[in-house]
Amino acid sequence: MKVMFSALLLGFSVLQGCSAPAEAPATATNTTAPSYLDSSGREDELSGGARMIQITTPKGAFNVWTKRVGNSPTMKVLLLHGGPGGTHEAFECFDSYLPKEGIEYYYYDQLGSHYSDQPQDTSLWNTARFVEEVEQVRQALHLDKDNFYLLGHSWGGILAMEYALKYQQHLKGLIISNMMSSVPAYNAYAEEVLGPQMDPQVLAELKQIEANGDFYNPRYMELLLPNFYTKHALRMPIERWPDPVNRMFNHMNQTVYVQMQGHSEFGITGNASLKNWDRSADLPKITVPTLTIGGQHDTMDPEHMKWMAGQLPKGSYLHCPSGSHMAMYDDQKTYFSGLTKFIKAVDEGSEKP
Repeated sequence: MKVMFSALLLGFSVLQGCSAPAEAPATATNTTAPSYLDSSGREDELSGGARMIQITTPKGAFNVWTKRVGNSPTMKVLLLHGGPGGTHEAFECFDSYLPKEGIEYYYYDQLGSHYSDQPQDTSLWNTARFVEEVEQVRQALHLDKDNFYLLGHSWGGILAMEYALKYQQHLKGLIISNMMSSVPAYNAYAEEVLGPQMDPQVLAELKQIEANGDFYNPRYMELLLPNFYTKHALRMPIERWPDPVNRMFNHMNQTVYVQMQGHSEFGITGNASLKNWDRSADLPKITVPTLTIGGQHDTMDPEHMKWMAGQLPKGSYLHCPSGSHMAMYDDQKTYFSGLTKFIKAVDEGSEKP
């Protein structure tokens, strides 16, 4: 789930000028194994790891964008971004951590997102079709049960759970990052726990705007940004939000987002198609090693995400005590230490790291 505020965010973003690329050092100091960086013979060698993958849908064929980083025969992570309608850009901080651990990973913009085709047919924006899209991407990237880890963040976590419930025979490991297994429970947490933490006057004004259906009123995001997003979405002042996050928000496909999520991260609103989604009862059916990740200050209930790990036969939980919904940024060391530990433990044969 990602916030709908691209235009407003532009007003807060710090403008940055272009600069010349730094010269390569005279002496190489990178300790990453040469084989990890070697793309020789790969079909994406020419494009530096990027490739468009053609997928088939009930409405015809389209192309989705992917980009591989690194080489590992046994640890390959496909990243499912949030939104719906977000982009891979929010994951760019992974570049600072996964390469040095020798983990291969794939950026991927889902259909409708910025780097991929953006068809106008709204019937395409449903969870079941996205699951089939992920399976087609898996096949094209030659990922299998001996190497395939699927990481989904927020909406991507919903998609990852749905994929696992249908295609877990292809998975080596699953990571559900900052997502609850029940949208009604998510809404209840926003209503009963997070909302009352706000200033009562701010909350009352927000509720009135929502009751009026006046979601495009600039005042809505003017209230949510300082009173909700910088406390629970990404715990940094807006002017310090990292460039990849700003780009992701600016590239958000609002049509997909509003249809499936609603108008904000403050619960799923209106007639959004995900409002009744709930897979809590089905968690025991996911039998592959699974890591759930939650932040203490998350938009999602961290206790629920801890509970999820207990429902999964091979589940474990990573708690980010300083983290919010984007804990990969505001509790980065905890997030990546736990994530890489999980991936490597599963690679070494542990069923419940």
